[in-house]
Amino acid sequence: MKKIFKPLLYLSTLLLGTSCTDLDETLYSQLNKNNFYNNKVEVMQAALRPFTHMQAWLAPTGQSGYYYHAELSADQVAWPQKGRHGYDGGDHFRLHYHTWTDNEGRMRSCWNLLWTGVGFINSALQDLEGLDYGKLGISDSEKNAIIAELKVLRAFHYMKMMELWGNIPIATKVGEPLNPETKPRAEVFNFIKTELEANVPNLLPYSKQLIGRVSAAAGYAMLAELYLNAEYFVGTPMWDQAIQACDKIISGQAGGLNGTPKLASNLKDTFSNRNQNADEALFQFAFSRSGGFTFDWGGFYMGYDNIKEVLNIDFGGWNAFVVIPSAFDAYKENDLRKKEWFLFGPQYKYGTNTPVLGTEEWSGKPLVYVNSIRRESEGDLTSEGDMSKGEENSGARFNKYQAGLLSDPNYRENHYIIYRLTEIYFIKAEALMRKNNGAATQEAVDLINASKKRAFTDADWEKEKYTTTTLTLDELLAEKGREFIFEGKRRTDIIRHGRYTKGTWWDHKPTNDPNKEIFAIPHTQIAANPNLKQNPGY
Repeated sequence: MKKIFKPLLYLSTLLLGTSCTDLDETLYSQLNKNNFYNNKVEVMQAALRPFTHMQAWLAPTGQSGYYYHAELSADQVAWPQKGRHGYDGGDHFRLHYHTWTDNEGRMRSCWNLLWTGVGFINSALQDLEGLDYGKLGISDSEKNAIIAELKVLRAFHYMKMMELWGNIPIATKVGEPLNPETKPRAEVFNFIKTELEANVPNLLPYSKQLIGRVSAAAGYAMLAELYLNAEYFVGTPMWDQAIQACDKIISGQAGGLNGTPKLASNLKDTFSNRNQNADEALFQFAFSRSGGFTFDWGGFYMGYDNIKEVLNIDFGGWNAFVVIPSAFDAYKENDLRKKEWFLFGPQYKYGTNTPVLGTEEWSGKPLVYVNSIRRESEGDLTSEGDMSKGEENSGARFNKYQAGLLSDPNYRENHYIIYRLTEIYFIKAEALMRKNNGAATQEAVDLINASKKRAFTDADWEKEKYTTTTLTLDELLAEKGREFIFEGKRRTDIIRHGRYTKGTWWDHKPTNDPNKEIFAIPHTQIAANPNLKQNPGY
């Protein structure tokens, strides 16, 4: 670990001693406050607490938050039943088939996690209002940056809640009002937009000192995402604003970990266990095994304990998330991402040709990950399959973040990347195309090719690169899916492109129900707060 951000990482680890899983209802009005602001460290503890809590709902670390709902309701990742494992009351089925109700336990958890984050922020802002910063050794510029960070982070929470539920309350004070009423999505959008536009310019440029905090690079990435989706959210295109926000980042005005951000030269660096100072990182969680705060993607994404033998690691998982067959088929055989980011085919003990053996349907037989979800151990080699027919080896598996070997001094030091420069390239390219009636400009082509080039050999590149003719909006969506698989981005993208309720993937059939573009507000919340109004269709 670099010494420059160890203090922040240590502080984050210390703060996470507070549980993020023991949650009460109506958390926008029932919050914790710690009135202990005697020095700069305690002020920073309050400012950072909401950020450390955010990993509970945003990162793929095993909680049923935003990430779980964004991935499993879209067209790339599923959690099928695998024999006797994984049915879990049909939770993952209902997400996949878009048949959820207002009584989903995981959705209640998601609601509570996000509102807890808002509560931490509101509490911190109220506590910080009355402090004498001069006595605490904090300058006016530092104070303004801290306040801006909290307000931008709150806007980010609201943006993600607006994506999930559309119409939600707006609460900026603890307990005021006690039972806030549901606001229309347009009003929520305007609140987010106003908060970001007012506070992002006050954020400090991204640098190594700001890992674990909200910087200008993170703020402009949030604005770019909000503007990109403005036409869907409120019916008003904001393509020029999206381009301008992207340019703040691309030009280096918003800072970067190593100066002006630049694309990684290969497919691995941004996600490796040495990605602490990744060139294209714009916003990240500073996980660290040596710091006592490990990025544990294993629960959702690793197979059973036999995966330890494959990767020479010391953790397994629940054998939960798998790649939907149609999503894996979207990669050409010569696409290097298909080799680098997935586990597929026969699995061998690390560094040998000795097969790893299955433990369930394929007990005692070589474990071979297949691009199908059906009962092949029982002779079904041709059906489409479905969510109930999985086996222990069904589906290609996650290998995008790699922990390294047990002997590696950086073992499991991976940071989780929330925004990276490649996404800004895609946002700008799409905005340029939308302005141009959906047709690609040369600038849009150049932006996407800069990303895609890493996925092909020099020998293949000439026939794989895009032109203004071949880069359509449909192809941009497909390429973005291939590039950002597993990063929690897909649901919003396919909604914006009109595919979420109208698209077909693997065994998922269209609902053609626009009400399913937003989730139901949990009925327990409506029972607790009579001023909440349920979303249409539930």
